Amino acid sequence: MRNTARWAAAIGLTAAAVCGPLTGAAVAAPGAAPSSLYAPSALVLTTGHGSDAATATPERAVTLTCAPTASGTHPAASQACAELRGAGGDFGALKTGDVWCTKLYDPVVVTVQGVWQGKRVSYEHTFGNTCMRDSVGSGVFAF
Repeated sequence: MRNTARWAAAIGLTAAAVCGPLTGAAVAAPGAAPSSLYAPSALVLTTGHGSDAATATPERAVTLTCAPTASGTHPAASQACAELRGAGGDFGALKTGDVWCTKLYDPVVVTVQGVWQGKRVSYEHTFGNTCMRDSVGSGVFAF
């Protein structure tokens, strides 16, 4: 229960940093033109040791915004956005790099919550260890 609350707090705080406070004051007027030509792409990525998000303790959370430009607290935002565009926003389709990892089982779970090109995204995956997590793409999960 404590770990679930920690994950929820980490995601909530990071989402507030990405999306801003939810005040209810921003209501579009009927017939108003959209404020951007780009569909929103704003994500919160988290990682922690454990077999799933419900039991893992969150260790790190970053934000990643890909439209109209790459930004956020992700250490390689431009590269991560380019990889996601190449995979069509499908985290499961990210390719594993040519990296040799040990077979030591020390599970690491990653979660992604947010919006990719205007569509809601929710992703969770458990890797055998940190090396295996970091080998996906060239750095989407290396933060």
